[in-house]
Amino acid sequence: MADRAAPLAALEGAITGAAFAGATLRSVPFLAQVGIRLDPQGPAAARVAASLGLELPEANRVAESGGRRALWLGPDEWLVVAVDGEERALVAILEEAIGADGAVVDLSANRTGLELEGPQAAEVLATCMALDLHPRAFGAGRCAQTLLQKAPVIVERRGDDAFLLLVRPSFAAYVAEWLVDGMAGLRADLAAV
Repeated sequence: MADRAAPLAALEGAITGAAFAGATLRSVPFLAQVGIRLDPQGPAAARVAASLGLELPEANRVAESGGRRALWLGPDEWLVVAVDGEERALVAILEEAIGADGAVVDLSANRTGLELEGPQAAEVLATCMALDLHPRAFGAGRCAQTLLQKAPVIVERRGDDAFLLLVRPSFAAYVAEWLVDGMAGLRADLAAV
C-alpha cells in the first residue's frame, strides 16, 4: 500500500496547541468508512443487522457494536465507520449481506476525522455551526449532516462532551482552522474572567 498523507499533518501543531481546559481537538486522519444504500424495510436490512451485530439506526441516530458504528445519513443511506484498516473486510461483509438489494461503496478516502472533546466542545462548535447542540436536541448517539461555516460535515455526538466531525480532505484545513479559532476565542473569554 502506498504511503498516505494525513490531510491535516501541516496543522498538527496548531491543532494540538489550541487545547485548553474547556476543549481539545485531535485529527483522526484515517477511518474505515463504508456507505450503504438499501431499503430499510427490505430483506437486506435484516442481513446487514445480523452481519454487523447492530440494527441500522433511525433518522439522525447512531448504532454501535464491536467497534463499528452505523450513522443514519438519509431514509435509505447509512455510513458504517470502523478503525482504519478494516475497510476491505467491512466491504466484503456488507456486499455479502446486501447482495443485489442495495449498494456498498468504500468511502474511506472521502472524509477525514476531527475529534473535539471537553466541557466546552459544544460551545466551540456553536461558534461556527448553526446546529442546535443542546443535549435535549442533539444528545449522545445522534448524528447530522450540516455545514460548519461553508464546509459540509457529518457531526456525530460520541458522548456528553465529545464530537466526531467527518469532513472531506479538501475542506479539512478550513474546518480545523475554524475550530482552532473558536477554541482561541473561548480560551480568551475564560482568561478575561
